Parts: sequence; C-alpha cells; structure tokens
Amino acid sequence: MGDILLLTLRRLRVPLIALIVSYAISVLGLSLMPANPVPGQPGHMSLFHAFYVISYTATTIGFGEVPREFSDAQRAWVTFSIYLSVTAWAYALGSIFALARDSTFRTAVANSRFASRVRHLGEPFYIIAGYGQSGNALAHAFDDLGLRSVIIELQDDRAAQAEVEDYSTPPLFIAADARWPDVLCDAGALHPQCQAVIVLVSDDEVAQAIAIGVTIMRPDLTVLARIYDKGSAVNLEDFPNIAVIDPFEAFALNLELNIASPAVLWVEEWLSSAPGDPCPKPASTPGGHWLIFGFGRFGRAIAEALERSGSTWSAFDSNSSLAQHPHLQITDNSGQSLREAGIGRAVGIVAGTDRDAMNLALVTRARKLNPKLSVLIRQNHTTDRSLIAAAHADLAFVKSEVIVRECLQLLISPLLNRFLLMVRHRGKAVAEEIITRLLIELDERVPSIWVFDCNASHPGLKEVLTNPGEDPLRLSELGIDPLDPPNRLRAVPLLLSRGDTSDMLPEGNTILQDGDQILFAGAYGVRERQSAFLRDPSPVDFVRTGFEAPRSWLFRKLRGMVRGKSS
Repeated sequence: MGDILLLTLRRLRVPLIALIVSYAISVLGLSLMPANPVPGQPGHMSLFHAFYVISYTATTIGFGEVPREFSDAQRAWVTFSIYLSVTAWAYALGSIFALARDSTFRTAVANSRFASRVRHLGEPFYIIAGYGQSGNALAHAFDDLGLRSVIIELQDDRAAQAEVEDYSTPPLFIAADARWPDVLCDAGALHPQCQAVIVLVSDDEVAQAIAIGVTIMRPDLTVLARIYDKGSAVNLEDFPNIAVIDPFEAFALNLELNIASPAVLWVEEWLSSAPGDPCPKPASTPGGHWLIFGFGRFGRAIAEALERSGSTWSAFDSNSSLAQHPHLQITDNSGQSLREAGIGRAVGIVAGTDRDAMNLALVTRARKLNPKLSVLIRQNHTTDRSLIAAAHADLAFVKSEVIVRECLQLLISPLLNRFLLMVRHRGKAVAEEIITRLLIELDERVPSIWVFDCNASHPGLKEVLTNPGEDPLRLSELGIDPLDPPNRLRAVPLLLSRGDTSDMLPEGNTILQDGDQILFAGAYGVRERQSAFLRDPSPVDFVRTGFEAPRSWLFRKLRGMVRGKSS
C-alpha cells in the first residue's frame, strides 16, 4: 500500500498543486472583493464564507449567494473562479484517469492486492516459482489434492493463462521475479502456513539463486529446485532443506530399475500413482544394445543408466557441435542411418531429441526396420500428448509428469519416499513380498496412502499411550475396523517410523509408542474409518472387547458399579 500511495503522489503532484493553487486564488480573491454595503455588516466576505462558496461552486454541485446577495465585483470574481477551478479539475481528473491506465500503477495495485490475499490465507499452501509446463501440472496436482498454491511467474501472459484454466480453487498468481526477496515475502515465504517452495524456473542459475534466497530468509522451510547442471546441484548440497530434482536423472534411474529389477519399479509406480486408478501393468525393459538418438542432457542420462544396468549403447545426433564421445556418431535420422547404426541387432531405441515430430518419425522408421524393438520416446510439449500416446511406446518420458511425481513424493508423503528408497536398497525380494501382500489385501487398483500419527495429543490415544495400567496398543489393533469389529480394515502397514529408525513391513504384534508414525496403503475410505481411533478412546476398547464403551459420565459410573458387583 505504501508503494501505491507514493506512486500516486508522485504522478499527481503537479495536478494537485494546480488544484490547490486555483482554490487558493479563488478563495483569497473572493474574500478581497467588496460586498454590497449594508449598515453594521463587514464590507468584505470572510475567508470562511469565501471557502464555503468556492467549495460548492468550483465542483459545480450548486450555487448560492451567501451570506447575502453578491455585489457585481463578487459575481465577476466567482465567474472567473468557476472557469479557473473547472480547468484545474479537468486537468486533475485527466491525470487520475491516465494514472489508472498506467501499467506501473496497475502492477502496484495488483501486487498489493496479491500480498493482502496471501497474508489472509488460513490454510497450508505451497509456493511455485515458474509456471511453465511443469509448474502448470504441479499446480493442477495440488488442486486435485485440495491444496492451495501460490504462483510466481515472470511472464505476464502466463498469468492470463492461469485465469482461464479449470481449477477448483484458483491459485494466487503474481507476475514478478522470484529472485527478489520482497516478491518472496509477498508470496508468503515467511507465512506460517507456507509448507514449501518449489522452484521450476528454466534457468539453473536463477533457480539456484531463488532456492538459496528462500533458505536464507527461512532456514526451516523445505525447498525443491529443478536443477539440470551438476555444478549448480553441488552448490546446493550444503543446504539440508534444499532437495534437487533432475527429471532426466530420475527417469533414467527408473529405466535402470526397469531393466535390472522391474519388481522394484512396479512397487514405486503402484504406490505413487493417483489413488483409484488401475494398477500399472508390470513391464520389463530388455537389456542388451540400445540406440540413443539425441545426445543432450536426456540422452546422456539414459546412456549412464544403461551402463549401470549392464547394457550397451550407441548414440546418434545431428548436432556437430557436441563434444566427441567414443559411442557418439554425428548423423541424421534417415532409414539408411538407422540401418548403418545396427537397428536390426538392437533391443531398443531411445527417441530423445528435443523435437516431438522428429521423435515420432524416428520411431515409425525404426519399427518398420525392426518391429520387435523396445521403444522409449521423449515428449517435449504437452500439446503433443495425444500424438505421443498414439505411438504406443513401451516407455514415454514426460518431464512435467516426472517432476510432479517427484515433488509429491517429497512433499505430500515423505514417509512414502523413505519407504521407496528402502525398497530400492533392498531389491527384488522385498519388492516381490510387498507386491504379494498388496495383491492379497487390496484389489488391483492404486491404494490410498496415508500416515497414522500415533501421538498422545490425540484424545483417542492419550489414555492407552500414557497410562501404565493400560494394555499397550499393538499395530494389529489398528487394522481392525473401529466401527465394525472384528472385521479387518483393507489396509497394509508399509513402514513404522520411530525417531531415527524405520521398520519396513512391521509385524502386527509390534507395540506402538507415543510419537510413532505408521505409513499405510489401503482401500478408499479406510483412512477415514481408521481415524476414529484418534478422536475418541472408545474405539480402542471396542476392537479389544467387542463391546462399545459408554461415552457419558453417568453410564461410565454405572458400568463401573456393575463391574464392582460382579467382582
């Protein structure tokens, strides 16, 4: 608001001075004009009466000769004052209208309104810096989850795009440079309800500057930054709250898992997809010799993943300025080039150029020469989604989808992310055990993922967790339907987090302690039923005894009297 006032006073300084001077001249002159002579009355109008007359005359809202009939001199001066003040008002109003159309003023007003709306947010929200394809996809993902987002984007045209898109709760949008600390403050980086800042700008140096700036302003806030340059990523390693996301490396790691341990990747995709969707089909990418077309950042990440999985590769690119590599050949994507590249003996092809049309043409030619090829295609633009889908590739890299999945794992389900990392570390055997349990307990749809907070601050758990005389709460009891025992809930405990330790697939007889967190995967609606344990202590007794405990003071006393007599 201070910026708006300062800008207004600066732009309207001359018109306001002109208006004030015109009023001053009119009032002073009217007070000096001789009045009609009346015995016992002053010969001139007082300054108060002169100001009163000019006030309603200059604004053309009326006219009257007070306190008595004007003299000819006074009427002549009032006539002059009308022309003078109307001219000053016309100049002032024209300046006001010009200010209202001024882009700087409109930006200041919009920013002030934006900052005010952010300050009044009373629910958790996330800041997204950068509203490109990935930022757009992440904002829609947050909206689908019922989460608020605040977007900072430098380009004004993308703000207009956000206004017409389909959101249940439209995000708050500001067109500004996220590198400026004032912009981050206005966007809510210091707001107590801000959960994290996700930096998705296209320039790595800018992303690095934003991430470091947020961390310096608020060291406890989680920051996710999309960084491609390894040097920039190294610079952020000393900041514990900054997580670097490289979609190329993330996808390459999934490809490596798909070749070396497809069961692990199946678990990841099963638990990371949208709840209620059909279970992703298990896929196995063949190992062997691969042809990589497009040897930029994406192609190099894929090549490194193939090497780690024990596969071989050859790379091809039409850009002669690329650094020389023993496996890289500078060539075009013609059929003759494919035959010379050994398409007949390859097990797979990577269409990884930065042009979707070229990738589609490459896949079409390659399949004609070798119909058994495993195909990995890169999608660069969301507008080409239907064309890429029509190619029916075995694997498709969509950068925005990879980024959204990585962000949601880190922000919404940090325990799920820890669990998936443990599955990767332990390998195929554990992944197959998890798959078996999920298939037995649940149907072949993506389950809901939630964390049960075993904390004595919840009314339903306070007694059982803090009273030494109570039987300890066991994990298996949380698997019983608190509304309909002894029926069991369709849920699988995946991880028990206790302090700095994590127990994967904990046993049902595990005794729970205050502060434990349990990661569950379950059918739709199970989370809401299980939450009854948190609200009221009676469900714990209900699942143990099969009898619902009395809720009122009177019935609890009567129950105690009955127990006393029976004993």
